[in-house]
Amino acid sequence: MADTHTGQCYCGAVEIEMRGDPLEAGYCHCENCRHYSAAPVSAFTLWKKENVNVTKGEEFLGRFKSSDISERGYCTKCGGHILVEHPTLGLMDVRIGALRNFPFKPKVHLNYAETILPMKDGLLKLKDFPAEIGGSGETLPE
Repeated sequence: MADTHTGQCYCGAVEIEMRGDPLEAGYCHCENCRHYSAAPVSAFTLWKKENVNVTKGEEFLGRFKSSDISERGYCTKCGGHILVEHPTLGLMDVRIGALRNFPFKPKVHLNYAETILPMKDGLLKLKDFPAEIGGSGETLPE
């Protein structure tokens, strides 16, 4: 049986469940993620959409389209960030802050060309996105 992971918003009104392991985990440095999270970098876990379910509080899950490929989901009661859906890719980004007791093992930095907080951690630094999902796949030095 695949591992099941859970998460929730800050107030607990919205709960989510993920099955299996994320396809990717890391940090995004793009301006959109920085503005939305009000932080210099945003941690993410990326899952196949069919492996992520809202198990409680769907009625409290607010959404807004933040770009051509992203629709952000948040709790309308507490404002907690929960997920970012990428419908054209069939992927769901579950925000690491929403997960509970999750073994976060980052492997990559996305959109590192936009960074305002250079990080020397030995992880792969991609200029934008992997080529497999429409990015250049180009790497940058630490």
